Amino acid sequence: MATLLVRGVDEALVRRLREQAVANGRSAEAEHRAILAQALGGTDRLSFAEVLSSMPDVGQDADFERIQDTGEAARVFD
Repeated sequence: MATLLVRGVDEALVRRLREQAVANGRSAEAEHRAILAQALGGTDRLSFAEVLSSMPDVGQDADFERIQDTGEAARVFD
């Protein structure tokens, strides 16, 4: 990832950025990235939250429960 340094930004603009970041539950840096991505069309990479939200809501909780193995295979580290 690249680093972007922006000099000479008006204090009022920085204050508004911080206020908007708080309102969106992000850091000022994350808000800055989001604004740039929105203005410039974003990236081809999905965020972790986007990947999770795109997963289908299927199955029951029991389908994903861990099965405890009590046989010989369970003692591989003894």
